[in-house]
Amino acid sequence: MNINLDGKTFTTLSNTPNGEVNAETRFFYHQNGSTVWAEYSGGSVSGGHLLGVIREDGTLDMRYHHLSASGEVVAGTCRSVIREEDGRVVLDESWRWFTGDQSEGRSQVVEVD
Repeated sequence: MNINLDGKTFTTLSNTPNGEVNAETRFFYHQNGSTVWAEYSGGSVSGGHLLGVIREDGTLDMRYHHLSASGEVVAGTCRSVIREEDGRVVLDESWRWFTGDQSEGRSQVVEVD
């Protein structure tokens, strides 16, 4: 499946308790070839960026960093399975913090209009 993320906006549908993004967070994606980047903010995130690449197996391999509402700079890594459901793009994410407790989690973001 070849889904282009360029120009798409996403919001968080679910996240594990150790994550910081939520339904108030908006992600604005861009794509050029296999390179993907996004800006995000909202909820407990003052502002952040992600940068990644779509691998040959179709997964999105990315690194992210953001400034939390409490003023902490945090960063991590994420691997997302890209799929379509009911005409919208969904990213099923497995992530791990580089900072803080270095815990892992799972989240799901979904395309919004």
